[in-house]
Amino acid sequence: MQFGIFSVSDITRDPTTDYTPSEAERIDAIVKIAQKTEEVGMDVFAIGEHHNPPFFSSAPSTLLAYIAATTKRLTVTTSTTLITTNDPVRIAEEYAMLQHLSKGRMDLMIGRGNTAPVYPWFGQDIREGLPLALENYNLLHRLWREDVVDWKGKFRGPLQGFTSIPRPLDDVPPFVWHGSIRTPEIAEQAAYYGDGFFANNIFWPKEHYMRLIRFYRQRYAHYGHGTEKQAIVGLGGQAYLARNSQDAKKEFRPYFNAAPVYGNGPSMEDFTELLSGETPTYPTAALGTVELAVDRWAGVSPGSGTLAAFVTPAQLDAIP
Repeated sequence: MQFGIFSVSDITRDPTTDYTPSEAERIDAIVKIAQKTEEVGMDVFAIGEHHNPPFFSSAPSTLLAYIAATTKRLTVTTSTTLITTNDPVRIAEEYAMLQHLSKGRMDLMIGRGNTAPVYPWFGQDIREGLPLALENYNLLHRLWREDVVDWKGKFRGPLQGFTSIPRPLDDVPPFVWHGSIRTPEIAEQAAYYGDGFFANNIFWPKEHYMRLIRFYRQRYAHYGHGTEKQAIVGLGGQAYLARNSQDAKKEFRPYFNAAPVYGNGPSMEDFTELLSGETPTYPTAALGTVELAVDRWAGVSPGSGTLAAFVTPAQLDAIP
């Protein structure tokens, strides 16, 4: 099992200092976080893709190439690359290049994203989001496995005798995660190709993601890639850790109260209660000590089988 850190690349005001970092400061900081991820012995660093404020990661392959060049062991990946609004030909080219530059220390995570305006910015219709995602990945899968591709689809111009360059390193395509929080068709596509399925479970109760992961595992076995337990599952979560739980709650409170992602929902006390107990509602979220986090994450086993990766946010909501 791998453990790692991801960032959605948000630029957010620190409520304890009232300071909002610049884009340059956040980019420098995220590089240092990635390097520290390797230094402390974790396995993976992931960065999201956004094309609007208050985010900075509009070119994740460039950022990950720099991080790969300044680390030795760390696997870099996206979380996620927008399969709907990026041309699959460009994804094939850019991430094959990243695979070469990183000497194979990379994965690709694809998803539809959660920002509706991005679709028209790149000439697409959000109402076609799911068929776009499915068709674009079908083409991307072929581009990395066939030297010459003839292709015709609904959402981009046809290809005749097309070769994507560079070819995958050692003729082994990058490993692909299909990220989703609610869509069985995405889990089905991941299972069909024998790819990984990543459930970004930051704000969903366990029953929701367990149901989707069970479905993926069953379909993975159905397509003959292995047993249900051998299906490749990743899970996203969240944590704020300190030397003791009291300090963690005290330090995290101002960030919780100011965080736009929590959206005026339950109080921190109510939310913390949901994280506790023998069967917590949000078992991949931890507020307290390292021991609490290890205990909670070690006990996560959605459906039958084990997890291949667990990734938690870095600097969510301006936490330094």
